[in-house]
Amino acid sequence: MHTPSPARVLFYGVTGSGKSSAARAYAEASGLPEFSADDDIGWLPQWQQRSVEEQRKLAADIAAQNEWVLDSAYSTWRDIVLPRTELIVALDYPRWLSLWRLLRRTLRRSLTGQIVCNGNTESFWRLLTKESIIRWHFQSFKRKHLAIEQMKANPDVPAVVVFRRPRDLDNWLSKVHKSTATNDAD
Repeated sequence: MHTPSPARVLFYGVTGSGKSSAARAYAEASGLPEFSADDDIGWLPQWQQRSVEEQRKLAADIAAQNEWVLDSAYSTWRDIVLPRTELIVALDYPRWLSLWRLLRRTLRRSLTGQIVCNGNTESFWRLLTKESIIRWHFQSFKRKHLAIEQMKANPDVPAVVVFRRPRDLDNWLSKVHKSTATNDAD
């Protein structure tokens, strides 16, 4: 008999840690629907952020579903998602690693004009503004690390799996795929 896999999974971590890619890989391996905090909840075209009220409503709509994988949870609506979450996958990588990944990704997107979310693109100019994703990384790194520690210590929060190295996450994700394939064969 197989233990059922969690049906509502939240990925959480510092900016640049790879939450979206990990959530996408988990969703593909598990067959669960994937939602993006940036695309589905947070941002509109032209880098306009949705109102907090609208974000909370959208987050509540997603959280109310029976199955989902969410690639992050903003602090303004995390309280809505956590009670419905069955597993939190925390990417708590060292600053140098997440910053390197973020710089590499941001420069690539700036050069190629790759669409980030809802038609938005990153640019070299935007890197120099107060809305810079690099600046956000420095402003939010400690707070997000502390949030992970608080989630782990909170008995009212579901299971938290913390990864401090990408290879450990990759190994775990490979087992999710195998587990799902086994469950489908039953």
